[in-house]
Amino acid sequence: MFRIVERRELAQDIFQLTVEAPRVARSAKPGQFVIVRADEKGERIPLTISDYDEQNGTVSIVIQAIGVSTKKICRIAHGGALEDFAGPLGRPSDFVHEDLEQLRRKRILFVAGGVGTAPVYPQVKWLHERGIDADVIVGAKNADMHILTDEMRAVSGNLYLTTDDGSLGFHGLVTDKIKDLIDNEGKRYDEVIAIGPMIMMKFVCLTTKDYGIRTIVSLNTLMVDGTGMCGACRVTVGGKTLFTCVDGPEFDGHEVDFDEAMRRQGMYRSLEERARRMEEERAAGHKCNIGLDK
Repeated sequence: MFRIVERRELAQDIFQLTVEAPRVARSAKPGQFVIVRADEKGERIPLTISDYDEQNGTVSIVIQAIGVSTKKICRIAHGGALEDFAGPLGRPSDFVHEDLEQLRRKRILFVAGGVGTAPVYPQVKWLHERGIDADVIVGAKNADMHILTDEMRAVSGNLYLTTDDGSLGFHGLVTDKIKDLIDNEGKRYDEVIAIGPMIMMKFVCLTTKDYGIRTIVSLNTLMVDGTGMCGACRVTVGGKTLFTCVDGPEFDGHEVDFDEAMRRQGMYRSLEERARRMEEERAAGHKCNIGLDK
């Protein structure tokens, strides 16, 4: 069992759990993920690591409560425990293996969308701890949906917040802000790292391709089993079939077939909806039984 030492609600239906997992904390690197299970009957959920503390032996994950299994995990209170917390899995971010002197000469821009802010944070933090302050764009639908803003501001060179409705920061999409920084503020970047909804990453890549900027994306939302055995996270990159969980989760965004990836994502929506209805029916049946007992 893995004890939850802190539980924070970051926004509506978005929670950060800090879990006691010393072995995972000692080995974790930016870009990697863990497999989480709420209880012995729970579904295995791959979740990207949002922070780790080797000294305290803790690892943080951010979860959006949108399906049956994620809602179950989010309901676990502070002091409760997860049945499984396996990792770290996947390949670390490419820059972890780069020469630091060369890395310090790079101008890097991170682009995060919604819950994608969580896996971006440990990457920006890792660079900051080594004297490299990257620029960061974080987009959300509105001000209330922005998460980890103070944490991100503390480790980034420049933090640019955007909202679709204009309620906070720049009014527009993250792609609009990329163009604004380059065209109007004279910014120049050697690399962009984008993590967020699949459609956002697709259009970030289309934008950066016009500027000739290498772009890395994380396809973590495709993962199901997390070991490469189920085949659900197959993705075409540069004309080759790869598996997100073992070959990624990060890939060259200009080589990813996003249309295929989005179709694959859509395949599981009906299954999740069916699971949600079954859970609601079980809960309703349980309430009826309680009433009969009385």
